[in-house]
Amino acid sequence: MVFPLLDSVQTRRQPWMTYILIGINVLVFLAEVIAGPAMQSLLTAFAVVPANVGNLQYWIATGGWPLVTLITAAFLHGSWAHLIGNMLYLWVFGDNVEDLLGHGRFLLFYLACGVLANLAHILANPGSPVPTIGASGAVAGVLGGYILSFPRARVLTLIPIGLFVPAIRVPAWAYLSFWFLTQLASGLAPIWVHQVTGTVAFWAHISGFLSGIALVRLLRPAEGDRVATGR
Repeated sequence: MVFPLLDSVQTRRQPWMTYILIGINVLVFLAEVIAGPAMQSLLTAFAVVPANVGNLQYWIATGGWPLVTLITAAFLHGSWAHLIGNMLYLWVFGDNVEDLLGHGRFLLFYLACGVLANLAHILANPGSPVPTIGASGAVAGVLGGYILSFPRARVLTLIPIGLFVPAIRVPAWAYLSFWFLTQLASGLAPIWVHQVTGTVAFWAHISGFLSGIALVRLLRPAEGDRVATGR
């Protein structure tokens, strides 16, 4: 496993929305920890449950609540490692995508990627009763937006090699392409071996990444707009 530390692209404005999203994720996780034994009920209520999304009676009984969970699930995490991993990637890559799109567009971009990622997970596991949580799909969208917009950037990366953990500058296109291919291989593995492996929502990661590539082109301000906002 490799860990990004920082990238070479300088931002021209403070990435306030990235900071806010990280803060919300951290506060929500602290609320989960404080909830103690009630945390499982909290996760079940606000997580995406594929089986519920396809259940019309559940939609009627809850007033369409599954639609809300497509967003709320992206702010929940199952452990400190889960939270820190997602927030590290958002910290390193989110500021530049926000700088490119602007604060409001970035928030829309982030949430849309999260929703599309969760929908992909539902399509891949339509009858699953397992609650799914995490910002991974939305963060994957940020990675997709980054690789399209800043492919020549360099990412300072920790690469464990036995007892040594050197920091190496890796081209963004290579780093993020490797990340995506790893997710794709993991998503296809159950198909190749004809069995379900693990509990990671790899298709959410894949969909989020591809959604990010598509949406960053759609939401990127026109040249005149970028000049008007100081870019």
